[in-house]
Amino acid sequence: MAQSVQDRVIAIIAEQAVLDPGDVRMDATLEDLRVDSLGLVESIFAIEEAFDITVPFNANEPTKSEFDISSVGAIIRAVEGLVQDQKS
Repeated sequence: MAQSVQDRVIAIIAEQAVLDPGDVRMDATLEDLRVDSLGLVESIFAIEEAFDITVPFNANEPTKSEFDISSVGAIIRAVEGLVQDQKS
């Protein structure tokens, strides 16, 4: 059975945070999970590869990005939107 977008994104973030996916809460921030800036960039690359999408994210100015990284849930919603846009 194919993994949901949520499960795949959580798995990617959990890998960067060196956590079990079950320990990644939807309301957690990347800072809460101790994912640093390099881990964030690696997560973005992994998400792009996993879903064959382009994430509108500028690593030099992450807070000015169109891609919401404020929480795990926000990241999942943003990825779901990009996946849906790709299908359209």
